[in-house]
Amino acid sequence: MGCLMSKPKPPKASGGGAFPSTHQQSMMHNDTNPIHIQAQGGHRNHAQPAGNPYTETSSVNNYVALFDYQARMEGDLSFNKGERLIILNNNQGDWWEAKKPATGERGYVPSNYVAEADSIKAKEWFFGPIRRVDAERCLGNRAPGTFLIREAETMVNTFSLSVVSESRAVKHYRIRKLDNGGFYISTRVTFATMDDLVLHYSRTSDGLCCRLLLACPQETADVRDLGRDVWEVNHRDIQLIDKLGSGMFGEVWKGIWNGRVDVAVKKMKPGSMDPEAFKDEATVMKTLRHPRLVSLFAVCSAEPLMIITEIMTNGSLLTYLKDRAGKHATLPQLIDMGTMVAQGMAYIERMNYIHRDVRADNMLVGQNGIVKVGDFGLARLLDENIYNPDSANIKFPIKWTAPEAALYFKFTIKSDVWSFGVLMTEIITRGRTPYPGMNNRQVLDFVERGERMTKPNQCPPHLWEIIMSCWQEQAERRPTFEALQNQLEDFFIGAEKQYADTGGF
Repeated sequence: MGCLMSKPKPPKASGGGAFPSTHQQSMMHNDTNPIHIQAQGGHRNHAQPAGNPYTETSSVNNYVALFDYQARMEGDLSFNKGERLIILNNNQGDWWEAKKPATGERGYVPSNYVAEADSIKAKEWFFGPIRRVDAERCLGNRAPGTFLIREAETMVNTFSLSVVSESRAVKHYRIRKLDNGGFYISTRVTFATMDDLVLHYSRTSDGLCCRLLLACPQETADVRDLGRDVWEVNHRDIQLIDKLGSGMFGEVWKGIWNGRVDVAVKKMKPGSMDPEAFKDEATVMKTLRHPRLVSLFAVCSAEPLMIITEIMTNGSLLTYLKDRAGKHATLPQLIDMGTMVAQGMAYIERMNYIHRDVRADNMLVGQNGIVKVGDFGLARLLDENIYNPDSANIKFPIKWTAPEAALYFKFTIKSDVWSFGVLMTEIITRGRTPYPGMNNRQVLDFVERGERMTKPNQCPPHLWEIIMSCWQEQAERRPTFEALQNQLEDFFIGAEKQYADTGGF
C-alpha cells in the first residue's frame, strides 16, 4: 500500500482569497446544480431561502429523520424520511423521546434513525466512520460520479471522498480540515463548509477523476431492538411462518413479532440447554453489537427456548455460495465475503468473547451480499457429549474445529481462528465440504499428524498462505482476527496508492 506525502501546510482562508464572498456564495447556491446538496433523507438545498424555518441556527434538539420508521408498539412515533423532529430526551439508550413540531405528536424513535438537522451526519452523502473496503463495497457497480464522504480511518480531523471514476474504478481523495474549520482537497482551493466542497466538485472535476454527480444510496439502518425495553418475549408474541432449516441447535424459522416485525426465530431442541444458562448467555450476547454481527433482538426463556434475531434475506453463507450468486462470484467478491466475517470476528476478539462454531453455515447473508456472523456463543451451552468425535450421532462440526478444542474442549479465540481458516476454504471452493472423503476421526488423526488440506486449484498462493497461518499447531502462533481482517482488506491493494493522485493538487 502506498503512502501519502507529508501533510501540506494548510492554506489560510481570507475574505478575498479562496473562500467566496457572501454574494458569490449566494450566486453559487442559486445556480443550476447537477446534484442536490441536501440533508440526509431530506429534499432541501444547502442554501435556504429567506424565511425558511429550518436554518443553520436551529436548536441543538432539532433533528431530521434519516429513514422511514413505522411504529412497532404503543408509545412509538412513526415518521417519514426527511421529517423534522424535536428530541425531548436522548438519555434512554437506543430509543429517544421525540415530538413532531408540525403536529405535536410524541413518542419514542430509534436513535440511529435520526441526526441533528444541520450536522454533517444529516447529509445524504455522509457515511460516517466506514472503512475504505466498505466504501468500495457500497460504490460497487454504481454509475460514474456516484460518491460518498466518510471519516478517515487513520487521521483525526480528516475525511475521505470516495467516487466512482469513468472507468468504474473507485478512487479515494483525502479531505483535510483547516484550523478555522474549513475544508480542502487541493491546497489551491478551500471551502467554508463541506457542502461548498461538494457543490464545487459537482460542477467541475477540477483535478478529481470526474465530477460528483450522485450521492451513493444508503441502506436503511438496522433497528437494534424489537422495541423499547423489549427483551423477554412470550411465545404468543411470535408467529412462526416458514421453516428455514434445522441444525445442531434446533430449527430456524421466519417469523413475525407483535404482528409487525419480520424476524428470524431459533427454536431450540427441548432439553438441549439449561434455561437459566441460556438466559444468562443470551444476556451477554445481547451486549455484542457490530455491523458484521447478526442483531440479537429478544429471547423466550420458557420451553421451547427461542432466540429472536434480525432476519437475513439470503440465508446462510453456505447456501449462498452453492447457489447462483456464489457460482458467479468473482475472486474479489469471494475474498470480500471472508473479509466481512473477519470484521465481525475481530470485534468478537476485541470484546474478549469466543464464537466456538465458525463455519459458513453459521454466517448469514443479507441484502446486497452483506455477510454477518451468526450463532456466536450458542455452542458453549450445548451438552458436551456432542463433542465426542467417535459418537455415532456426532453433530459437532469436527472438520472446522481446532484440535485442542475437539480433543480437550479448549476453546479460545485462537481456536476460532483455526475454524476461520476452514471457512475460507468453503468460500474459495464455493461451498465444498472440507476434507472431502474423510470422516471425523480420520480428520482428527490427519491433523494430529501435522498434515493440512491441500490448496484448491482456484485459490491464489498468497491467500493460501493466509489460510495456512490459521492452522498453526501452537494456538498462540495463529494470527489475530484483526491481522486477518487487515490482510484480507488489503489483498488486492498491493502497491497501489491508497489515495488517488489529484493531478497537481
